Amino acid sequence: MTSSNTRVSEFPIDAFFLDRWSPRAFTGEPVSRETMLTILDAAHWAPSSGNNQPWRFVYGLRGTPAFDVLLGILTEGNQRWAKNAGALLFVISKTYRLTSTGERRTAYTHSYDTGAAWFSVICQAMKLGYHAHGMEGFDKEKAVELLGIPDGYRVEAAAAIGKIGDRSLLPEDLAERERPNNRKPVAEIAFEGRFTSEA
Repeated sequence: MTSSNTRVSEFPIDAFFLDRWSPRAFTGEPVSRETMLTILDAAHWAPSSGNNQPWRFVYGLRGTPAFDVLLGILTEGNQRWAKNAGALLFVISKTYRLTSTGERRTAYTHSYDTGAAWFSVICQAMKLGYHAHGMEGFDKEKAVELLGIPDGYRVEAAAAIGKIGDRSLLPEDLAERERPNNRKPVAEIAFEGRFTSEA
């Protein structure tokens, strides 16, 4: 067992995984362009799906027009707190790969591989003293239009990156929920030999 950040694991994992969580309270401190590119450099070294590298990122740094555009794509509920992030990010995956003859074939694992790159974003951000919070709450059609996403790419998620702030920076309803949460038991998500879960 490992104990950290008010959480306790069933098995002796590294405390890093317990310390990682998705806060909503950010200080508003900007993320520099160099820092953002360092975070994204780590992401592009993720396992590459036969070197297909299907992940793409569109980012906006606090205080720039790009940040305001990305913020406007989020749902109102997410805008309430993400406006204080140091940077916003949209995670995009390339849904196809090209054969040697130039034919497009569906890339079955595009989301899986892009998820690995997203986790690398999280890890590098944490190593630099930041946290990241992924979001599904955004206008998908607006994202495609405003971000110029071409055919053959899927907008997977949005994310806020920043320095953790005090929960008092949040609206009252969100401040009450601002704490690391727990997880299902390992036995409910991992099965030896055969899938056995019903939930």
